[in-house]
Amino acid sequence: MNWLKSLLRGRRGMKFALETESSRDAAGNYAPVSRDTQAAIAELSQVAKDNPDAVEIYLALGNLYRSHGEIERAVQIRQNLIVRPGLNEEFKAKAWYELGLDYKRGGFIDRSLGAFEQARRIAGDSPAIVDELARLTADTGDYERASRYYAQLGNEIAEAHYMVRLAREKFADNDVALGTKWLKKALKTYPGSVEAWLEHLVRDLNDADWPTLSKHLNKALSRVDQSLAFVLFEGLLAAARARNGESGELDTDKPFRYHPEEELCNAVLAVLEKREPDLLAQFYAAWMVCSHDREESRKWLEKTLVLNPDFWPARLELLAISMDDQPLSPAFRQQLEFFILRARELKRFVCRRCGLKREQVFFMCPRCHSWHSISYRIVINE
Repeated sequence: MNWLKSLLRGRRGMKFALETESSRDAAGNYAPVSRDTQAAIAELSQVAKDNPDAVEIYLALGNLYRSHGEIERAVQIRQNLIVRPGLNEEFKAKAWYELGLDYKRGGFIDRSLGAFEQARRIAGDSPAIVDELARLTADTGDYERASRYYAQLGNEIAEAHYMVRLAREKFADNDVALGTKWLKKALKTYPGSVEAWLEHLVRDLNDADWPTLSKHLNKALSRVDQSLAFVLFEGLLAAARARNGESGELDTDKPFRYHPEEELCNAVLAVLEKREPDLLAQFYAAWMVCSHDREESRKWLEKTLVLNPDFWPARLELLAISMDDQPLSPAFRQQLEFFILRARELKRFVCRRCGLKREQVFFMCPRCHSWHSISYRIVINE
């Protein structure tokens, strides 16, 4: 049973094993129960009966019960260990930690937080414990605590992310001063925070402050990782639709499906026209100019194909723009519109770490929990 060796590590700063190999898959999700798991439970149960003092075996058995979905039995094992007289502090910390995971799996968030705090009191600020506390406090909406926990982990991206979430809450409560304070703290913590810069842009948009929007966009594009710049444009477009009450279905028969107001387009174009050629920046420039100058939009799209002939979104929008210029039979037009519609259903964003594909922008991958791992699917088979 070599996998048992991962159950325990050193005290104070020890690295806890988050799960046994049988309970989670490579993406961090709970793996389905298998016959091997059931057999392991039966085997470990017998070994535990024969060796009642073997704490490691009881911990492993509890993990298997958790992976099997038998949360109550897993919890009972941890609780019995915790109250055992003379139990080594190292084992007690591990039992509290595993109890926190049990409660988390069962959906008892408050109890889970309490168990992790108990483990922390004994074992100190182990990264595994602090990481669980950070995720749980974030999930419960306690963004200030989550930000502090991520600061302890040295994760500036996540720390700034939850400061931005705090800022949004304050803005929603009309506490502009405190919201602005948290937004400044986020950018001080991580100057490349795409979330913080996007919040600035959305506020400028809602205030119809076009000169300031251009200024903030120019600063953002200079500080945000170039591979994430498209998130700023996607966020602006989504906010523009929401601002105008256009939250319904997109017009799939239109080039780019949606055309924002001209003032926003001009504010964005004023910045993009002065920047160095960039594939995605030119694509969004084509998007912004399309509503009032389709020929200019076509030129921007053709520039993107000079940089990368395989850039499928540009080819799709060129096709949509060109359809109105061609004498097509009704039957052919219908078939062409069908394929354009299907192509628009392709998920445009992908996680560089695990390959998860999404149509909506994400800051942390929902599957592998990587921060800022999103990228635009440049090639259609990516």
